[in-house]
Amino acid sequence: MMVRRLLSFVFCLAAVTAVSAGRIDSGKVYSAAMDREVEVTIVVPTKGEGPCPVVYLLHGAFGHERSWLEIRPDLADVADREHLIFVTPRAHNTWYFDSPLHPQVRYETFLSSELIDYIDSHYNTIATREGRAITGLSMGGHGAFHTALRHPDKFGAVGSTSGGVDFRPFPQNWNIQDELGEMASNKQTWDEHVVVNLIDRIQNGQLAIIFDCGEADFFLEVNKDLHQRLLGRGIDHDFILRPGSHNGEYWANSIDYQILFFQKYFKTNH
Repeated sequence: MMVRRLLSFVFCLAAVTAVSAGRIDSGKVYSAAMDREVEVTIVVPTKGEGPCPVVYLLHGAFGHERSWLEIRPDLADVADREHLIFVTPRAHNTWYFDSPLHPQVRYETFLSSELIDYIDSHYNTIATREGRAITGLSMGGHGAFHTALRHPDKFGAVGSTSGGVDFRPFPQNWNIQDELGEMASNKQTWDEHVVVNLIDRIQNGQLAIIFDCGEADFFLEVNKDLHQRLLGRGIDHDFILRPGSHNGEYWANSIDYQILFFQKYFKTNH
């Protein structure tokens, strides 16, 4: 039954408000791990030939699968110009965890396995880790690093913009406690799930890494801390500070630099 539902699902073609030759597919992908369908938007180039690399774009807290299209309405143009597929799943405010509290919240499994399998089987992708990157904004920046650091066999490159790479300074914010429990009584669980404590899972060169943060962003200090920890571990990475705050204007600009970084990685590895 589950297999039939997955294979029989067909994405519907959504209307594209901007003038573009790119295509935007909107629909749902069934997750066996969560026994539910997950809303996903896929931006597909219609120009160029051959398989495409895939960039998984993760939204922030209180966002959804079309958040990145709202930030960058020209994303279909970018897909055509760069010959990239963009995949943007909805994860609600789960922080992209496999929650230790809720068996029905398995977004790490969905991202690192089920969604990749669906995309590779339904689209003309470069179906290897060298053809995949993952990045996101705020909560999605955490989710991108959390997923890639725990599954470097699935992703070759990872990014984050204004990422909540250590959310422990904000224990009452963004529904984090809903998935991990209250920090005061679940300190070990919180420590095990923050990005800054996962970098010892990789060796230098295992992932191509880029992340950035605005100088007026409330996540500035935790991103600086991640930078210092990566330096301390001898892990090469690009870390960019630029003027800006925690908002769409900043992310609309920063994602261009990350796409350039990912394209360089893809071209170097193919």
